Amino acid sequence: MNNFEVFFYFVCFAAIGGAAFAMMWSNIQSINIEMRTPPQPKHPEAPEVGEQVMYVDVSKMNNKQFAEQKERLENLFEKGS
Repeated sequence: MNNFEVFFYFVCFAAIGGAAFAMMWSNIQSINIEMRTPPQPKHPEAPEVGEQVMYVDVSKMNNKQFAEQKERLENLFEKGS
């Protein structure tokens, strides 16, 4: 190998090392900026901690059972309104 090839190799090596360092540095900086921002507010309808939530598991229902359950829940909702 001649001197030019060795020089070119080390220039490329330094460029790749510098680019890797710059990428890691910018990633750490963006994480620090994100950690300083306040958390997003909760949705107004989100349940509070410890509050009970009503849900229906429909994964094991067939179409008829699902329709009956849907009608029952709609009636319950209309009575509560």
